Amino acid sequence: MTTTQQSNTLSHKIDFAIIIKVQNANPNGDPLNGNRPRTDYAGIGEMTDVCIKRKVRDRLMERYVDLKREGQPIAGQAIFVQSDDRKIDGETSLKNRAETALGKDAFAKATKEETAKRACAEWFDVRAFGQVFAFKKADPKKSKAKKVDDTEEADAPVDADGVSIPIRGPVSIHSAFSVERVDVSSQQITKSVNLEGDGSSRASDTMGMKHRVDHGIYRCVGSMNPQLAERTLFSDADAEVVQKLLPRLFENDVSSARPDGSMRVLKVIWWAHNCKSGQYSSARVHESLKVNSDGSYYIDRDATPGLEVKEIDGF
Repeated sequence: MTTTQQSNTLSHKIDFAIIIKVQNANPNGDPLNGNRPRTDYAGIGEMTDVCIKRKVRDRLMERYVDLKREGQPIAGQAIFVQSDDRKIDGETSLKNRAETALGKDAFAKATKEETAKRACAEWFDVRAFGQVFAFKKADPKKSKAKKVDDTEEADAPVDADGVSIPIRGPVSIHSAFSVERVDVSSQQITKSVNLEGDGSSRASDTMGMKHRVDHGIYRCVGSMNPQLAERTLFSDADAEVVQKLLPRLFENDVSSARPDGSMRVLKVIWWAHNCKSGQYSSARVHESLKVNSDGSYYIDRDATPGLEVKEIDGF
């Protein structure tokens, strides 16, 4: 990597925190527990880091569409891991998306370093969060690809030969936890759907359950590492993009489980260190933020003297 490329990457360490309010919503259902809101054994609510990254990616996708519509530069602003219901291209898998953008021979002929560099230059979320490209050569005897969790890895045909390219991203986001125990309410619901016939007869009622958190204040923290940013070319401008979208994390994220206005970001706290190694450890910085059950908070500035802090209102 050249000196010019390094000078364009993240110039200083960043820590951040998000204070989230949940009111009569299911912030992150657990599919292994009837889609009930995730809680630990003590009743503390949780939103996984994968869930939060999904929302960050969705906001980045909306930004990409806006940039394209306005005729602004879109190079390096595309999103690699797109959810099916928000997909903005015609690709059916991560493997197809990678081959369309990088070429089908990118993983066969190019070196791992070259492919990783091109992937980081193409997709914002790869540059920020990293990605594992686990592509294998197609086996003519097997027509179907093995399904892999699209939040971390790509779909890959099963074969002995292939390539695995891990990219470690500089942006880390922790799971969000409620500051106090949350109360989960459950309702039994019914629905009638006519999927067959001429519609003249009513289908049998289907019973189900719907769950929600009545009220909760969640705290999420994260950081941006300049040393890892040098490898993915994550820049100060990229960090500014993330800073601007975090207050709008739950906009356009409406569903029956999360009605409009039931989830919102109250505050984003942004700590900017004055060097790449950081003035203090991320643990010390994050622990300086005390969040109360009503959404109010206190920053112990004496714990991190000289550290620049920016408090950003939620949208």
